[in-house]
Order: sequence, then C-alpha cells, then structure tokens
Amino acid sequence: MKLDQLSNNITKRVKRVDHDELLPEIAHQLEEIGFIPGERVMVMRRNLLGGDPLMVRVGLSTFALRKKEAALIEVEDLSDHD
Repeated sequence: MKLDQLSNNITKRVKRVDHDELLPEIAHQLEEIGFIPGERVMVMRRNLLGGDPLMVRVGLSTFALRKKEAALIEVEDLSDHD
C-alpha cells in the first residue's frame, strides 16, 4: 500500500521509498526528511478539495506532502516487524 492510499489516523511503517525515474530528486528528499524504512507514519488529514496536500506525521515530525510525493512511499502494517 502507498501512503497516499492510507486512511487518516492509521499508523503504519515505512517499507520503502520508490525511486521513480521521473521524480528521483523527490524520492531522495523524502528520505532525507525522515521517510526511511522502519519509521512510523500516519496521514493526519487531507485538504477537502481533492485531498491535496496531505498532512503527514513521520516519527515526531509533521509535513505537508502532495499526493504524488506520498504515492512514492510504500507502507506496511506495524505488526509485519513487531
């Protein structure tokens, strides 16, 4: 499942960030700000008009991400590694 598909207020774990050929710099930036494998992540809320941007918490930080950025982040259930 990708982060942009996640329902609000459900905590998952980052599995990986896809390095899309068209968006390589964005994938690298996402990793630099904390979207790394094993880190807890949650969509806190979405803009009412189309859901873009998403307010996302990763670890203890909160960011606004566009849907195309969130679509690069693959998430998994917490129980997959707990």
